[in-house]
Amino acid sequence: MSDTFPAASAPTVVRLDRDDVPVEIVDQLRAGAVVAPADVGVIDLTGAGSREGAVSCFQGLLTSDIEKPGDGAFVYGALLTPKGMIVVDGWAARLGSRVRFTVPTEGRDRALTILQRSVPPRLARSADRTEDMTVLRITGAHAAAVMGAAGLPMPHGPNRVLETTVGEIPLEVARAPESAPFLLQITVASQYRDAVVERLVRGGAHPGQPAALELARILAGWPRLASEVDEKTIPQELRFDEIGGVSYTKGCYTGQETVSRLHFRGHANRHLRGLLFETDPPAAPAIGWSAVTDDEREVGRVTSIAWLPDGGGSLLGRWIGLAVLRREVPVGAVVRASGREARVVDLPFAVPSVRPA
Repeated sequence: MSDTFPAASAPTVVRLDRDDVPVEIVDQLRAGAVVAPADVGVIDLTGAGSREGAVSCFQGLLTSDIEKPGDGAFVYGALLTPKGMIVVDGWAARLGSRVRFTVPTEGRDRALTILQRSVPPRLARSADRTEDMTVLRITGAHAAAVMGAAGLPMPHGPNRVLETTVGEIPLEVARAPESAPFLLQITVASQYRDAVVERLVRGGAHPGQPAALELARILAGWPRLASEVDEKTIPQELRFDEIGGVSYTKGCYTGQETVSRLHFRGHANRHLRGLLFETDPPAAPAIGWSAVTDDEREVGRVTSIAWLPDGGGSLLGRWIGLAVLRREVPVGAVVRASGREARVVDLPFAVPSVRPA
């Protein structure tokens, strides 16, 4: 890979052990709402030469379309190498002459490098806002109801973002699509973080830690940069088609040729799948062992593992995981993953939830 598009670091297995996510958090995900700080970096790209400079520059880099939805768009996508491999993924919010890119912390430097080397300063300038901004994410069946009870506005539809002021606190509120591992993302100056969390808790949200968002991500079958993405990952291997992370109708962007050719003329050799580990005995998958084998042949790697506490329902009270597997491994197959037997399942995981009336 070129210096402009630095390589991804070697992936590690994300692991949530038995005590990392309490059962009450799982209950809130199913029948309430959880607010937690996201472990992310915040990068602003602001137009310098014209109002549309940042948007047009970012459009030429992102896999999804941020121009067509217009002002107020909130989309998920990735920045790729010229050969179509993922460098960093994230959520892009378009407001006026600014595009705000929220990326995993481990991808912040890579995103900054790409923007600083690919975007002419006469058109747009990038700025790292990570230190002075906090990103809160709200997930759970009743997340929208909690926002209303807290007196906080939210966009009327998915993939939209708005700016508002509540009291003296300026907020950016974005709404994700139903497939995402969270419903709402609130970006606020760090000095107002506690006040916003307190307001949400009064509205019925349960305060949580980043591990709660990680569990929601795994349940949603959503990729993470440091685990599911390795140095040769292309978008279609990680469900980008299903989760709305790539556009096949927008104009050119870096890496588009490989992504489009695979979509129209071929198929991905690997796919992101779910793993349901056997429950008898309920021993943990082996730490540090990521190999997945089928009939003693290596067919992929485990990328994320989590203990889902028992709160009722057939899926709860067991180990689950994500794995990138060769496409010939069918859903329903029983494989050996991290030293234990596991069944391959479709994503997202079918966790029973309680929706508002």
